[in-house]
This record gives sequence, C-alpha cells and structure tokens, in this order.
Amino acid sequence: MKFIVTSNVLLKQLQMLSGVLNSSNTLPILDNFLFEISPNQAIISASDLETTMTTKMDVKADEEGTIAIPAKILIDTLKAFPTQPLTFTIDPKTFAIEISCDFGKYKLTGANGDEFPKAPSLEGEEEMVMDGDTLVKAINSTLFAAGNDDLRPVMSGLLFELSAESARFVATDAHRLVRYARTDVHAPGTKSLIVPKKPLTLLKNNAASSEEPIKIAYTDSNALFTFDQITLMCRLIEGKYPNYEAVIPKDNPNKLTVGREDLLKSIKRVSIFANKTTHQVRLKISGSELSISAEDLDFANEANERLTCSYEGEDMEIGFNSRFVMDMLSNLTTENIVMELSAPNRAGIILPAENDDASEDMLMLVMPVMLNN
Repeated sequence: MKFIVTSNVLLKQLQMLSGVLNSSNTLPILDNFLFEISPNQAIISASDLETTMTTKMDVKADEEGTIAIPAKILIDTLKAFPTQPLTFTIDPKTFAIEISCDFGKYKLTGANGDEFPKAPSLEGEEEMVMDGDTLVKAINSTLFAAGNDDLRPVMSGLLFELSAESARFVATDAHRLVRYARTDVHAPGTKSLIVPKKPLTLLKNNAASSEEPIKIAYTDSNALFTFDQITLMCRLIEGKYPNYEAVIPKDNPNKLTVGREDLLKSIKRVSIFANKTTHQVRLKISGSELSISAEDLDFANEANERLTCSYEGEDMEIGFNSRFVMDMLSNLTTENIVMELSAPNRAGIILPAENDDASEDMLMLVMPVMLNN
C-alpha cells in the first residue's frame, strides 16, 4: 500500500490530533495514529479510549488499507522536514513503513490498524447545531472554574444544560462558579450533559476557525462534535451535577461598580504581598472608595491600594482568594463589572456591567475567605 502527502499539511493535521494522546497508555496501540487510506483520501484518528478525534485529508493513493503509525516518531520526523511531498510505502504483512523523499529513506515499524479501538456508535442520539465562535466563547468563559478533584468527577467537567429555549454552560469547583447562558442556541429537547475537560480543550483550540456551524449529537453516555473535516467523540461524565442554583444568593443589596481592568491590575499587584497559602486579598468598601489590601504576617509583607468606584449599600469588608477573582476578571471582556454582595460570609457575585450581546447572560460567583481581624 502506498500514499503520497505533503509534509507540512500532514504535520498540521497530526499536531491537532496529538492533543488526544496520553503520555502513558494502558494499550500500546494508543501510542499510534490510525491511518485509514482509500483512493485519494486518508482518515486519521487518535484515541485514549475516552476521547477519539478523527480528521480527513486528501492524499494521493490508489489502494485501500489501514495502518497504525507510532505518533511521536512520526511528528518528530515531520517537524524536521521542509515542505515537500513524502511517499509512505507500507507492507501489509509486516506493518513495515518506509517514508521516502528527496533527502532519503526512513524506516519504522507500525502496528495492525485493525487492533485500533473503534469509537462507539451513537444510537437514538439527539442533534443540535451551534456556531463555532459561540461554543468556543462558552468554553472559554467557564472551563477555568471546573474542578480537578478525582473524588468528585462530576465537578471536573462542564455542565451543558440544553433546552428548546436556551443553552446553559456551568462550571464549579465548590469555591467558585461560572454560569454562561445563550438564548440563541436551541436543542430539540431538555437534556443535561457533563462533558470532560480534555475534549473541550481540543474543541476550544480547533473549533474557533470553523466556517460552518458545529453539529453536536449526544446520547446519555457519549457526545459527538462534527465540524469542517473533523469529528470528536467523547464519553460523558456519569453522575448528577450539584444543584448550583441553590448556592447563588438571590438577595444582594450591596452593589459595587468598578473598572474591570483597574481592579484586575490592582489585585495583581496587591496579591504579590498576600499569604502564599490563602492568597487572601481584603476589599473594604465605603462610599465611592474601594480599598484593596493584602498582608503576609509571616514575612511582615503588606500592600494597600485605593480605587474610585460607584457603590450602593452599607460599608463592608470582605476577603477573597485573589487567584479566583483574577481568573474571573481575566475571562470577562466588558469595561466595567458589578460585584453584588450581601454579607462578608456569603458568596460574592461578579457580573458584566454592560452587555453587548442581548442573547448572552453571564454570572460568576466566588466564595469569600474568612478575614482574621
């Protein structure tokens, strides 16, 4: 079996798929890319059993066949070539692979493509479409708040709450929560899916440039994302997502409006002087003045800054983990933000002050840390 392909075109496709590969696999075959060759087309796949990503590309070929090619050596070889045609010659009996080009010949051994695990087929799936930019924005706005705790796997993914009226995307790690909703995205029925981080990261990196909408098909156990020449299949996280609505405080009489960029830069500077385990910064609000401070008693470090703000409510002091607040402010794009507060021991809510897009709704919540007065 033989096929000819341009080195840089193949490298681009393989680098996209390489995000699926794990550094340590239980099955040695998963260290390979699967090439399924048919006349003038190659379908290339990578899998870690949970996530399978596939791409199609044009090649020069007359025959059909499959071969699994070791991923690392193939990518390293392609990186070392300038752009030029490469001829792959495969012996179907021994799985020996010879790559030839103007510079010379390179031999390596592949594996039987039939041993590569097949992605599960969806049965009785529901389908919807979504704009690539919209999905990428939803992932970018929320995924940073998802947890990393292996004991609570449901919190390590992103909750998709789909309905005929809207789509909601929720991520939380119990210390912070982000809810992003769109009223311009519609599903055939009501459904909740918990999608793991890895396939979402792959989508985020590749779907933004998609010119056509992304087709999403899903069952109770798997989801399939299709766009351009790419398909991404992933196993969903099983379990019930926590009732996040219950932790969002409804009555927040104190409202602080402040410039997002100013607050972010101020917290960045002040947090350098904060305790290295709690990362605690203190916000003290009175009238139109917001005082931001941090201290590390172990090293006698402290910092104070003042910002002008607009504030309705009673004077108050509240402490937050600076890292969480900085993450949230970095993932918003508006000029100003509104922080809604009720009491120093209750969650603070961060909202964009102005909304450019009427079809989107964003809410971020961060739990306070105890202040030692």
